[in-house]
Amino acid sequence: MEKGESVLYPDERYFFYITNDRECTAAEVVYEANDRCNQENLIAQLKGGCRALHAPLHDLESNWAYMVMASLAWNLKAWWALTLPETPGRWREKHRDQKQSVLKMEFKTFLNAFMLLPCQIVRKAGRIVYRLLGWNPHLPIFFRLLKALRC
Repeated sequence: MEKGESVLYPDERYFFYITNDRECTAAEVVYEANDRCNQENLIAQLKGGCRALHAPLHDLESNWAYMVMASLAWNLKAWWALTLPETPGRWREKHRDQKQSVLKMEFKTFLNAFMLLPCQIVRKAGRIVYRLLGWNPHLPIFFRLLKALRC
C-alpha cells in the first residue's frame, strides 16, 4: 500500500550482466561488474570531487601537473584512511567500520571533515599549541589517527 492506495504492480528491479567470458561463474561475473562500478565511482570522484580530470591551464604539461597534484590529494585521502589503526578488543569492529567509511568518503566530505578544520595556533612557553575551534562528528577519528602518527 502506498498512501492508502493499492499498488497494481510491485516495483521489482532486475539487473542483467552481459559478458562473453565463458570461464567465470555467474557469481564471479557479478562480483567483477560490481568491482568495476567502484572504479567508475572513483573516476567520478576524480572528476567532480578533487577535479583531477579538469584541465584549467593553457598547455598540456601544466594540465598534466595539475592532474598529478589532484590525484596525489586523492591518494592522501586513501593513505589517511588506510593508516587508521584498528585497535584490538571491543572497539575493533567500530574502528574497522570507521576506516571503511573514510576510505569510501567523497573527497569534498573528507576535505571538510579532516583538512579544513578551523584552528588557532598559539606559541607559549617554547612550544606550539594547536586549538581546534570547531567540532564535527569525525574528530574522534582524526584524533585516533593523530595519536597513531605520533607514536
